[in-house]
Amino acid sequence: MGNIIKEDEIDRIVRDVYADLDGKKNIDAISIYNKPDKSEVRELVRDLFRVIYPGYYRDRSVKIYNPKNTFAVTVEDIFYHLNKQVTLALDFCTRRGTMTAKDREEESYRVCKLFFERIPVIREYIESDLLAAYDGDPAAGCLEEIILAYPGLVAITVYRIAHELYKLQIPVLPRLMTEYAHSETGIDIHPGAEIDKYFFIDHGTGIVIGETTVIGKNVKIYQGVTLGALSTRGGQKLSGKKRHPTICDNVTIYAGASILGGDTVIGENTVIGGNTFITKSIDANTIVSMKSVEMEYRTNGKDRHTEEVGQSDEWYYMI
Repeated sequence: MGNIIKEDEIDRIVRDVYADLDGKKNIDAISIYNKPDKSEVRELVRDLFRVIYPGYYRDRSVKIYNPKNTFAVTVEDIFYHLNKQVTLALDFCTRRGTMTAKDREEESYRVCKLFFERIPVIREYIESDLLAAYDGDPAAGCLEEIILAYPGLVAITVYRIAHELYKLQIPVLPRLMTEYAHSETGIDIHPGAEIDKYFFIDHGTGIVIGETTVIGKNVKIYQGVTLGALSTRGGQKLSGKKRHPTICDNVTIYAGASILGGDTVIGENTVIGGNTFITKSIDANTIVSMKSVEMEYRTNGKDRHTEEVGQSDEWYYMI
């Protein structure tokens, strides 16, 4: 094509595009210094994994002679960067009213202190999730394999971290964290969901868990499951209302199932079969499955026949 770029035309293009950033649109803000930094938040998540799983995610370039001192440096560094991002995020928190810069700094320090005080509780829950994965998956060779290789545990760990910040009413950051996990694992867990101990995600790709979902103890779900809202046509008018289902203790939900609606409750000890679509509550101790599936067979594009394939209780344990 040759060198046909004309400096005066480039100057005009830049001038015209910049003139469009007139502040009249929500996307016009160009300052990068008063907003949370996505890349730094992702780095924070990775660093917090070094606290949650100190023997698995530590910086191997650091030579450790005194583990306690090294850990102290790690925690202090995380506290510094988290404090910085929380301070920036508080600019978006309309629920707290207008805050001065000094107010934000003081509130950020208070929040970060409370968050770090909760880390032992976060780790207690994650330990239960690890054990649930090992107990629930015969393919798991050892606990170490689950920590290092299972995307479900990664997504749950990030959720557990983000959920604590969500409960402290920190805007933006919790969602940035769980969306990072979503991009890495294909598992979308809103930080506002309430999830009890011993939660196991098997395989995981395509799972969606909405903001007001409540999940009890010892729940196991497979890939492609949606715990969603029945309708979002109300938009922001639905904000803060229960829109997503409640899953009671000891429930198993197989691949591709969709459970929708804030009034939908899945009773304890229930098994939800694959590809089911549920918008009403299910009693405890129930097995739910598709009654039959019609299969079609063709031979060389000529012969064709169909048959119904039923699902027995044994089917659930073949995944």
